[in-house]
Amino acid sequence: MEQIKRAFDATASRYDAQRKWIIPEMDDYYSAAVWAAACKNPAPAILDIGAGTGLLSALMIQKFPDAQLTLVDLSESMLSIAKERFSDRSDVQYITGDYSCVDFGRRYDLICSALSIHHLEHEDKRRLYKKIFDALNPGGMFLNADQVLGETAAINQRYMDYWDEFLLPCPLSPEDKKQMLYRRDTFDKNEKLSVQLTWLADCGFSEIDLVYKNRLFVVFTGKRK
Repeated sequence: MEQIKRAFDATASRYDAQRKWIIPEMDDYYSAAVWAAACKNPAPAILDIGAGTGLLSALMIQKFPDAQLTLVDLSESMLSIAKERFSDRSDVQYITGDYSCVDFGRRYDLICSALSIHHLEHEDKRRLYKKIFDALNPGGMFLNADQVLGETAAINQRYMDYWDEFLLPCPLSPEDKKQMLYRRDTFDKNEKLSVQLTWLADCGFSEIDLVYKNRLFVVFTGKRK
């Protein structure tokens, strides 16, 4: 995890600007995640894990302006940018650390994540899903916008070919592009969608749903009864 921390610390200042050149159909992707988020509580307690610069949190705040927001991330540099983003909100809480290990501190109505959990080893993903389930209030939702492995080797290769084709005209500097591809090849530990949905069911989640899918980029949800 220390290697991942260093990599994201180093690119924190450029992270948001790079997203639209790295994630295909990024606006649709994040819009689907925000649409899927549902809370009966008009002032929900929201935890954003792997929050980074607070990009997803900012969109959630637009939908739930009275939310009690907590961001957790391994990278101090990324969270520093999030703090600037939410400088007008004194009620936002920040937790710096490995979200697979740190105490979430309370229960939440919504726990969300974007493009982060795929960095964990598979067994750590599974343990995290149980930790998330236990940290939800009754009726609470988990929402994950992330990358997945294709269900077969051939399907996965088509996904990667699609992504590579999208990246070809990317206007990032050669060095940034090299670093991005290095992170993808080194830090991404994608798992099949079918496997992860089974894990959610095993943890006790109900109303499990696939909300969005663009090849390897997906948004899926589950609720705690």
